[in-house]
Amino acid sequence: MSSQNARNIAIVHDWIVDIGGAERVLIALHKLWPQAPIYTLLYKPATVRQWLPDATIIPSGLQRIPCAWRLYRALAPAMPPAVESFDLARFDTVISSSAIFSKGIIVRPGTRHICYCYSPSRMLWDRHAPYERRGVASHVYRHALRAWDHAAAQRPDEFIAVSDAVARRITKYYRRSALVIPPPTRQITDGADAPPDLEDYYLIVSRIVPHKSLTMALDAFAKLRHRLVVVGSGPLKQQLQRRAGPNISFTGWVSDEKLDGLYEHCRAVIVPNEEDWGLTAIEAMMHGKPVLALRKGGAIETVIEGVTGEFFDDPIPEGLADGVKRLRAHSDRYDADAIRSHAAQWGTEQFEQRMRTVVEGI
Repeated sequence: MSSQNARNIAIVHDWIVDIGGAERVLIALHKLWPQAPIYTLLYKPATVRQWLPDATIIPSGLQRIPCAWRLYRALAPAMPPAVESFDLARFDTVISSSAIFSKGIIVRPGTRHICYCYSPSRMLWDRHAPYERRGVASHVYRHALRAWDHAAAQRPDEFIAVSDAVARRITKYYRRSALVIPPPTRQITDGADAPPDLEDYYLIVSRIVPHKSLTMALDAFAKLRHRLVVVGSGPLKQQLQRRAGPNISFTGWVSDEKLDGLYEHCRAVIVPNEEDWGLTAIEAMMHGKPVLALRKGGAIETVIEGVTGEFFDDPIPEGLADGVKRLRAHSDRYDADAIRSHAAQWGTEQFEQRMRTVVEGI
């Protein structure tokens, strides 16, 4: 691709509400191509002001709904036609940063559409997901959305997956092949401090939503009685706070600097659910900390058992508790420098180089 065409790029992202792994990738894409406008179904103004202050943000008509960012889950039935309404005719290349809807954009025949895919949506394709509702109306709705999602997945010219696990899902559900480029890991803050009243604790960094398996983790730590700190927020936060014992605390979302302090001083990081990739595990290892993860998904590609952490096989409190006991029993075999060295392969520079090669051919 010529340098002139390389500048004629647009980025499409599902929505910009909270800052999670997908939004971290969006920020990295914006830094790579700062001149590229970002099209999105809707956004939270405060989030954009803080994280993308110099970006050109072009929302769909859904943004005109008062406080649309608070209602975005309820607006899902209106999102397929909304994403198809974006006028992208003037661009030579469009990168869709897609967890579900943005890959469904419609571009002119001469436009190259590259989809950076976080996963085929578990809400649609994982029939055993703990958050799937069992009513008839829910099944009908999901059936219709699955049909649209599969059709939309035929529109990109190329797929990039965040992990081998996601690439396999793309092949299984969409019958498409995908190149794998893992997400970047943010720059770690050196010398960050944890709050002075924290010591000998384990750490979870996660959105507090049903499929993150936090209830299982809380039940495990209630039996273990070791200290657990949960960073993050979400609709289940108050419910889980009421359930948690005195050894479990919730911080809400914290700044990157404070988060780095919590990583730096924790004993290990817990990943209780199947992650598509798992930036939390990589960030933990960047700090030289071992990870205890469910033996599924992206963790299998990043955690080396007995070297950078441990796995547990059964997603039940007893399985996680057994993993914590193994971490404690073998704590002397985890070398912080070796863990950091292993994690360094997923830095920002590697992501930028791989993406530029795909998008610009350099």
